Amino acid sequence: MNEQLIKEIRTRLSAALEPIDLEITDESHKHIGHAGAKSGKGHFHVRIISAQFHDLSLVHRHRLIYTAVGELMETDIHALSIAATSPKES
Repeated sequence: MNEQLIKEIRTRLSAALEPIDLEITDESHKHIGHAGAKSGKGHFHVRIISAQFHDLSLVHRHRLIYTAVGELMETDIHALSIAATSPKES
């Protein structure tokens, strides 16, 4: 299930943010027993480098990411940890 979800997250982030580099890691196994894990939703880490993050605050970068994944935050993702940088910061 999570491989397909990772593919969907990658597709959405790629379309919205045109990343230079994008890594998505399923960390659900680290959260067994948490409320989100019990409901079947996943925990993921996203490391993304995009020129669109240039001169944006961390909050704004995170908002762009959450907007890109959209309703997956309600249906399939319980938690998303994010490392978002511009190419100049990497």
